[in-house]
Amino acid sequence: MELSGPSHPPRGGGKAKRLVVLLHGYGSNGDDLISLAPFFAQALPDAEFLSPNAPFPCEIAPMGFQWFGFEDRTPEMLLGGTRLAAEVLDKFLDAELAKRGLADRDLALVGFSQGTMMSLHVGPRRANPIGGILGFSGSLIAPQLLGSELKSRPPVLLVHGTADQVVPYGALAQAEKALKDAGIPVETEARPGLPHSIDQAGAQTGALFLRRCLGGAAAPE
Repeated sequence: MELSGPSHPPRGGGKAKRLVVLLHGYGSNGDDLISLAPFFAQALPDAEFLSPNAPFPCEIAPMGFQWFGFEDRTPEMLLGGTRLAAEVLDKFLDAELAKRGLADRDLALVGFSQGTMMSLHVGPRRANPIGGILGFSGSLIAPQLLGSELKSRPPVLLVHGTADQVVPYGALAQAEKALKDAGIPVETEARPGLPHSIDQAGAQTGALFLRRCLGGAAAPE
């Protein structure tokens, strides 16, 4: 099973020196988050952006995709689905890095909602630390397992709206505690009154974080 989706070449032209992989939410597709690439590219002009479609058709929105199912939300099913998708995503990341001659440290994962869940699961379980994880409006699956399963500790920034009606705002504090307990450097930003979405201020904070993690130009206005 191979992932594919839209991409955005380095703003500065030439060969990519960084790779940012955008992971969309439940029922969406790669076209959704690739819209962030031109904005982030202002801070990372030498980065290529990939926004793959999740591997499975969405169970409730056949035109969209899912990383794992939400119809059965028991912890066992959520973890099992996450692990299955993680195998596919890890192979994709390995292949895309190798294709460009880049190392894990040159990679950042940016997730929204279910894409954040995938980023927080996969990133710390890779043997070599990636550059960073930027997660919007998500949560940490099976936080009790993180400490015993992690292999690296990439820096993390979590951004979450206080009025999120899909993934409760309380998930931010739960993820932050588990990540800190596991020794992972984590920053958080609450977006007052924001529902389940990404706003300009959150994207700006994210761009600054990505620039710090991967190196780049001045942050976008």
